Amino acid sequence: MLELRPTPFDHPDAVRLIAEIQQVYVERYGGEDATLVDPREFDAPGGLFLVGYAGGEPVACGGWRARHAGGALRDGDAEIKRMYVAPAHRGRGYARAVLAELERTAAAAGLRRIVLETGTEQPEAIALYTSAGYVPMPPFGSYTGSPMSRYFSKPASPMAVSRRTPGSSRP
Repeated sequence: MLELRPTPFDHPDAVRLIAEIQQVYVERYGGEDATLVDPREFDAPGGLFLVGYAGGEPVACGGWRARHAGGALRDGDAEIKRMYVAPAHRGRGYARAVLAELERTAAAAGLRRIVLETGTEQPEAIALYTSAGYVPMPPFGSYTGSPMSRYFSKPASPMAVSRRTPGSSRP
């Protein structure tokens, strides 16, 4: 079972998992994600970062940060960042559990839409997001002009606020 814990973005467990995903970006794209990220953006009430633990070991992470209107973004948007599951723990539904909890908490915080950017070299991420109901949206953020970027959005569902994700637990 995956235990999801709100964790500061700069906590050692989060930092380790973020370093692992940055290495994935290097392998797949030739460089780290250059998106500017201020760790404070993931502090409540304007954000949240989760680390998922299996057997006490940090194995998954993801977060959201509130965004303001500009370009394709609207006031009330929550942007998903740094979704990751360690390779040895994939295929167990952990990414879906992290995503569902991020959606639930963003909706509970009053945000109205979930947005994200991923890349063409992450087909497993694209499959996860589309299977979870995300649809393409116009580009935003650091990689707006990149042909390797894909952008998705989904309404933040008030129904998600009362829903618990199977296979996960919250503190």
